[in-house]
This record gives sequence, C-alpha cells and structure tokens, in this order.
Amino acid sequence: MIGELSEYGCDQPFFLARFSAGPGWESVRALFEASAALRGPDPDGSRTAAVLKPLQDLKLRLVPVDSQQPSLQVLKNCMLRIDGAEARLRY
Repeated sequence: MIGELSEYGCDQPFFLARFSAGPGWESVRALFEASAALRGPDPDGSRTAAVLKPLQDLKLRLVPVDSQQPSLQVLKNCMLRIDGAEARLRY
C-alpha cells in the first residue's frame, strides 16, 4: 500500500483528496513527483509519455475501503496526481 486518499472536494473534472503516505510510498515517490512536475506544452506528448510510462508499468490500483466499488488501475481506468499531501483523481 502506497497510501490513502481522503476526498474533500471537487474541481471538475477532478476529485480533490488529501494523501497520507503508506509503507510503500518511498518506492514510488520519485515517479509521482516527476508526474506532478509536468507543466507546460507537450505538443507530441512524448515528454508526458516518458514520465508516465514507468508509473503505468507498475499497474498500481486504487482500492476502495468500503469494497463496494471495483478497484481502478492507475493510468488505465483513472488519472491520479499526487503532489505532496494533495491528490487529484479523475475517473
């Protein structure tokens, strides 16, 4: 488990959440930090793809605590950006 998300609001099309790091966070921290640092134009998408591909290859999943919703694969079924203690989720 890399951490927990606690939803607190919405900024369409994203859900806003607080992020609490878990025991697996340090192993993926650099990948999420690189993703959060993406800014500016990327006309052909190559810069974005180079940053997101290693994160996508991990096949991380969001698993709801209540178990009533299916899990979502990060960067396949949803977009997740973690920047420090803040997260943005779109699915």
